[in-house]
Amino acid sequence: MAVTTQRTLPAQFIEDLGKDYGTQLAGLTAVPLDTSRFAPQVAAQDPLQTQAYTLGQAGVGAYEPYITQAGAYSGPTGYQQFTSPYQQDIIDTTMADFDTQAAKQMSGIGQLAAMSGNLGGGREGVMRSEYMTQSDKNRAGILANLRQQMFGQAQGLAGQAFNQQTALAGQVPALQAQDISQLGQLGGIQQAQAQAQLGAQQEANRMQAMEPYDRLGIYGQGVTGLISGYPGQYQSMSQPNPTALQTALGTASVLGGIYGNIQNPGATRGGTTQVLPFGARNMYPSWLAEADR
Repeated sequence: MAVTTQRTLPAQFIEDLGKDYGTQLAGLTAVPLDTSRFAPQVAAQDPLQTQAYTLGQAGVGAYEPYITQAGAYSGPTGYQQFTSPYQQDIIDTTMADFDTQAAKQMSGIGQLAAMSGNLGGGREGVMRSEYMTQSDKNRAGILANLRQQMFGQAQGLAGQAFNQQTALAGQVPALQAQDISQLGQLGGIQQAQAQAQLGAQQEANRMQAMEPYDRLGIYGQGVTGLISGYPGQYQSMSQPNPTALQTALGTASVLGGIYGNIQNPGATRGGTTQVLPFGARNMYPSWLAEADR
């Protein structure tokens, strides 16, 4: 019985395309892809950001000098820095004027005593003593008032300076923070622009590196579409039936192999044992049978 084998093959031009695609795919994937060209990158700090950072470091503890100075204006001796340099001159001048007026008043007591006929008497002495006592009290009171007034003025100025220094201690860092914030924002805008440029260049490098793969992928999709959509070609291979002689020889060989060893162990010729197929001698050519005898 003849055997027929049937195969479905793609069209020759599709087969050629497939081979070409496989060759290109093997060649392309054999070379490692340089991913460093499109690796993620981070933009460096902008100079304005660096300046903001430096200013921020320098601003740490910037309030300390003002707090220290404010402390110098407080406490029991804080007023002394605000005492008028002319304070003693004012006191001396005021007291000298008072003493001058007191001396005039003392002379008036002598004149009154002379007019009343008590000059040099006990009454004049009492009047002078009472006047001097009251004058000294008045003098001491005036001096105390002057000093208290000047102390209060100096203390007020010291308190005002203390408040100014503490206000500066809070205001200076706040102003520096504004500068730092503005510099940081401006630097951030510049850094964002630089980052966007790096991202664009990264994407461009990636597209350039992946272009052969994308192109080959489109090529492969096209080949796949052609294979699935184009009608195949059929190829048949037939094996012809064996001839009568081939069949007879084949059958005899098989039967002889099975029964020969049982019924006819074989003949010895020249020290060599030859096994002859049992029941198949008449099917052998005459020269084979003659040789067997």
